Amino acid sequence: MPSNIFIVDDDESVCRALKTLLVTYGFEAKTFNSAESFFTAVSKEEQGCLLLDIHMPGLDGWAAQKKLVESGSKRPVIFISAEKQDTAVERALKVGAVGFLQKPVNAQTLVDLINSTLADNGGRMEQ
Repeated sequence: MPSNIFIVDDDESVCRALKTLLVTYGFEAKTFNSAESFFTAVSKEEQGCLLLDIHMPGLDGWAAQKKLVESGSKRPVIFISAEKQDTAVERALKVGAVGFLQKPVNAQTLVDLINSTLADNGGRMEQ
């Protein structure tokens, strides 16, 4: 059964590109144009890895990660951002993310990070 990857980014072209890439590698990818739509559509029990943009209107990536942690979710999060921020990588790891990738995301780096996250979780993407 393919692993679920949830892509949350307000840029529709980024969502489409990442979904196409991940489906090519055998993942099940679902896209959301806001953190709010992700939280509405995906139950806490649904396993998967979350690709989360930092800068979005409404609930931004940092606030969404905080909400996940407060809900008790163990779902792995990989932050993605177009902005170059030296402190963002450190902050992302500090708040519990498994990684931080700069847009445009390198396809192989992303797939390798997802696969290593899967391996670290015994092949399961925790809720």
